[in-house]
Amino acid sequence: MIDKLEMFIALAREKHFGRAAESCGVTQPTLSAAIKQLEEQLGVMLVWRGSRYGGLTPEGARVLERARTIVADTRALREEMRAVKQGLSGDLRIAAIPTALAAVSALTQPLTTRHLGLRLTVLSRNSAEILQMLDDLQIDAGITYLDNEPLGRVTTLPLYTEHYNLVIRADDPLARRRALTWAEAAGLALCLLTPDMQNRRIVDRHMAEAGVALRPRLESNSIITLIAHVQSGGWATILPRRSVAPFLDGGGLVALPLTQPEAEHQVGLVAPHREPHTPVLAALLDAARRTQF
Repeated sequence: MIDKLEMFIALAREKHFGRAAESCGVTQPTLSAAIKQLEEQLGVMLVWRGSRYGGLTPEGARVLERARTIVADTRALREEMRAVKQGLSGDLRIAAIPTALAAVSALTQPLTTRHLGLRLTVLSRNSAEILQMLDDLQIDAGITYLDNEPLGRVTTLPLYTEHYNLVIRADDPLARRRALTWAEAAGLALCLLTPDMQNRRIVDRHMAEAGVALRPRLESNSIITLIAHVQSGGWATILPRRSVAPFLDGGGLVALPLTQPEAEHQVGLVAPHREPHTPVLAALLDAARRTQF
């Protein structure tokens, strides 16, 4: 039953029988048969079928909620029993917004030092994807904004506060300034994160508060791409200081605080709202409480 529920969750996530089968490591006929058997066991149709996947039935949507809970509880039980026998070990999957990636090591370094049997996967995702991946049991925790857009029913733990800076080359004439206004920054050749990123929506909002229209000349979902353009000369970007700190020392860049308005936003850990937490997730939350950012 647990395997069938896992496949059902994968189908709801992928919305395609072939991709769901691939993600589960089985053939498409095997997955299709498992879903059919699950329907027979529960006595309801879970999936609308035609020539292709047609979505979940109302009953399927209800079963999906329970399936996520059952699978999550089963995984937690397995992890707890493994921890009893072997100590804390296994996989910890984290997804972080791009602007928080530079901060992840502050959590993972002490965690892996204390627990040598732990393996980590860190993914870069936007805030909406992080919440969806938590629902779909694809990750154990995420690092995202806590105070800007609705999070839904998750456990949250604040980590640090973001402060926004204009990032330019150290030889730019503006580098002599101590700060710039958002309105002044709007007039530069800006390269920014893409609109699907919550950071970009925050930047857009503060530009609107400053009474200016934002028209970036380049957009990318990669901070490395933005930094590379700034380093090449003639470009500027707007990012939290923490996310560009690795590039400031010896990178030929400077970060100037942006004012009018003064902007700050809280970033933190989000995890499924379930008790008890898995041993691995509990260790991560404990490390987050101990860490000074």
